[in-house]
Amino acid sequence: MSWLGSAPELAPYQDEPAQLASAAPGKVGLLRLAFEHRVDRTVLTDLFRQAPLLVQQALYWDVEMPEMACVFIISTSGGMLQGDRHRIDVSLGARARVHLTTQAANKIQEMDANYAVQVQRITLGEDAYLEYLPEPVIPYRRSRFLTHTAVTLPETATMVAAEILLPGRKHHRAGEIFQYDVYSATVRAARPHGPDLFVEKFVIEPARFGVGRRGVLDDFHVLGTVLLLTSPERARRVAERMPPSWDDELPLAAGANRLPNDAGLVYRVLGRETEPVRAKVRQFCAVARSEAVGRPTPPAFSWR
Repeated sequence: MSWLGSAPELAPYQDEPAQLASAAPGKVGLLRLAFEHRVDRTVLTDLFRQAPLLVQQALYWDVEMPEMACVFIISTSGGMLQGDRHRIDVSLGARARVHLTTQAANKIQEMDANYAVQVQRITLGEDAYLEYLPEPVIPYRRSRFLTHTAVTLPETATMVAAEILLPGRKHHRAGEIFQYDVYSATVRAARPHGPDLFVEKFVIEPARFGVGRRGVLDDFHVLGTVLLLTSPERARRVAERMPPSWDDELPLAAGANRLPNDAGLVYRVLGRETEPVRAKVRQFCAVARSEAVGRPTPPAFSWR
């Protein structure tokens, strides 16, 4: 994680926790997943896990894509704690089909020292397809979290990766909106033998730079982001089917932008509550799936 030296937003938080030191045993979560296409389905061919990160097995629950390996990433702790260092490596072989999600929201716990980091390295082979759709991120009061994702894929592959960032525990006690210290997210994408396609980084420090301003989040609380990394032609068709939208009643705003170097699209959704943002993100992901692999997305499961 030598690139942490280029994260000046973490400079004020170099103190060590009074309990376990940062990156101590029990605070370094490791997960390595490798998938291969075999005859009529994708299988999980390599699995390494180190608590608190855990994967048990690949499942096949998607009725529209029964050949797709569906995997839950599980945390055996209560979320990300101060001093935690997590790394997730995912690789898909040629023609592999994978759906990754998490068993619960990623709770970034309150901190009084140091910070938490999650690094993700994702590699796709020719004509591979990955849906990475974790549950929302909830940064608690005084939390500091940095996430860094590096993606390598050929133009024939497609990755649909979503993140829904909440403002905190909005309905906890009197409300805990934008009371975290730092949320820093970087995504870097590249071709297998070429230069970077793009690098995007955003840093949110609510106490230093208020987010409730026009041009930032204004009156919105929930930020949804979907990265669609795919061929230019697929990206064009998805953009045509998902024009910008605005709903005064919810309220909700959404729209797509093209990524540099014909890498694909980034789709942003702003809302006041989680579920409308989640529904819009799901709609975009469904359109992306239909254009990438020609399959529909099953309706969202209702717990009612």
